[in-house]
Amino acid sequence: MAKGASDEDIELFRNALDGVTRLEPDRVTPPRKRVAAIPVQRLADNEQVVRDLGYANPHWSENETGDELWYVRPGIQHKVLRKLKRGQFSIGDALDLHGKTAAEAHEALSEFLADCRTRGVRGVRIIHGKGLRSPGGKPVLKGKIDTWLRRRDEVIAFCSARPIDGGTGAIYVLLRR
Repeated sequence: MAKGASDEDIELFRNALDGVTRLEPDRVTPPRKRVAAIPVQRLADNEQVVRDLGYANPHWSENETGDELWYVRPGIQHKVLRKLKRGQFSIGDALDLHGKTAAEAHEALSEFLADCRTRGVRGVRIIHGKGLRSPGGKPVLKGKIDTWLRRRDEVIAFCSARPIDGGTGAIYVLLRR
């Protein structure tokens, strides 16, 4: 009872409650549902692949079999590209995309570049092939890789490999530190 209640008040309260029975609690605590983690970036990457594939004929490429690819990020000195073309950067790892579809190649490329960055590898070689066995003898992956690499922040520069390393069927890529 409340502090300062008189004996008479306490007796009145008890008489008022005479015949009252205690109710059992009827509340049930629902189990907490675990929400699965959503791989937001991977879903966004997959959607981008679908968009990229939807806008272009997969058998069409701006690049011909013998065309050389090259790119240097704005703000990077062109002597970096010259050194890359001459093979003066050590190649720490390579990725061969022969026989992969564009979607498979995009996923493999993303995983490969992320792994290289984690391991601290700066120079890599990506073999995309010359497209000689593709429909119409045109390269399929060459143009896509050109586009994909230009969009990646970790890519500083890339160029077609020297003939001994695959020529126009492969590229050297220089990644940020």
